[in-house]
This record gives sequence, structure tokens and C-alpha cells, in this order.
Amino acid sequence: MTPRPGSCTFSCETTFNYFAAVRAYITLHGKPSAFYSDKFSVFRVNIPNALTGTGLTQFGRAMQELDIGLICAHSPQAKGRVERANQTLQDRLVKELRLRGISSPEEANAYLPEFIAGFNSRFAVAPRSGEDAHRPLGAAEDLGRILVLRERRTLSKNLTLSYNNVVYQIATDRAAYTLRGAHVEVREAGGGEVSIEYKGRALSYHVFNEQERRQAQVIPSKHIDRALSRPAQTGKRRTYHPPMSHPWKYFDYSEKSMEAMEKRGDICILRK
Repeated sequence: MTPRPGSCTFSCETTFNYFAAVRAYITLHGKPSAFYSDKFSVFRVNIPNALTGTGLTQFGRAMQELDIGLICAHSPQAKGRVERANQTLQDRLVKELRLRGISSPEEANAYLPEFIAGFNSRFAVAPRSGEDAHRPLGAAEDLGRILVLRERRTLSKNLTLSYNNVVYQIATDRAAYTLRGAHVEVREAGGGEVSIEYKGRALSYHVFNEQERRQAQVIPSKHIDRALSRPAQTGKRRTYHPPMSHPWKYFDYSEKSMEAMEKRGDICILRK
């Protein structure tokens, strides 16, 4: 174990949190040749014979752009060294926390540097080679643009698109027909900031409508804590009330109006 200054801790395993961890690691050490992980859905697509998509998750796409390999272990035994270290830590660290009366994540995180220093002084082994295999970031590799969620969308005739149950209206000074059917890219950063780009240029937009989630969402086990911490969404669904001038709101049943509509062929009046 080696302490990493500036590293961050997270309460759940999400794509954005892994992006933040990768950013902290690369900033401190540089780019590794590869990351070794399990088969969690953040790292690989677990749907066999998927008919849509690129075959990569958002994390996998970002690692591909950074030229970092991603190795997914087929079993816990394949990552034996890591799993054995975790087993040791889960035994020793828990007991150390109990001896010091630590019972909150904040107190545990504050104690970790002391624990890591003592653990390394007793069990650290010098590597066979001291060569650093990390690589620096390239001039064109912008972590702010790579470590984000990216989705492709097609603009409608009204220059709208739907992303994450929100309808966005594109605002442009150009003629509307020039962007109809255009393929744009939606980018979402970790803080929830959304940008829409067309051929590398950002487009102005405003939120047209936020759609209501009707179907129950399946939450993975690693995201349950995050889902439970969200405030419950309350409120009734908004209903559409037509204005007074709406043609369907009122109907003229006068004899003169009915005869005029019959002559136009709009209605057929059955007479005895």
C-alpha cells in the first residue's frame, strides 16, 4: 500500500466516481499501461450479443481515448494479489478502527494515512525493477473532455432532443432547416453540467421539458446507497389544460352552424 496525496474517496461505485479516481491517479502518477479490474458494468458491457452501441462502456471509451488498456478479470482468484491484500486489510483495519473507537467514514479517512504508513513499514516489499512505466498525457489529451459521459442524438424538426428524461431545445441564429436531423453529441460532466456540440462547436440550448419517470428503475447493488440517499420525488404529474380559444374546448350546436358544417361535409346529420 502506498499513500496517494490528493486521492479521493467515494461512497458508491459510479462512472463519474471512477472518472474522478482516474483523474487523481493520472495527475499524480501519469498514464499507466493498463488498469486491472473486475467485470463490473462500469468497466465492460455485460449484455451478451448486444445489438446496439459500440461495445464499450463510457469508462471503456475514455480509457481507449487515453490509450490505457482495460483488463477485466474472469474471477476473484485471477486478481489474487489484490484479493489477498483486501482480505488482510478487512481483518487488520477493522480491528484498528475498533481499538481507536472510530465509527464514521470521516474519522476513518482521517486515520488512513497513519495506518498506511505503519502497514508499509511492516509489509512493503521493494520492487524487482524501479523503472516507472507511467506515461505523460499527450498534448491533445484533455481529461476535462475525455472523462465525461458522451451520447449521440439526432435533432428533430423542431431542433429538440431528449437526454436523461429531459427535452432540450436548441437555440440558433441560423435557419432551422440547416440543423434538422443533425447528429449532435451530448456531454455530461460529473457535476451535472450538460453541453451539446455539433461538429465540435457548442450549441446554445434551454430546457424545454423535463419528462416524468414512469417505469421503475433497476438499481445495481453497488448503487443502492446512492439511490437511497436521494430525496424522494413528490408531486403530481402536470396535466395539460387547453386554453379558452382551443377549437376543441367549445362546440357550436346552433342550427345555422350545424347546417354550414353539413354543407362543407365536416359532419353528417341523420334525420328521421
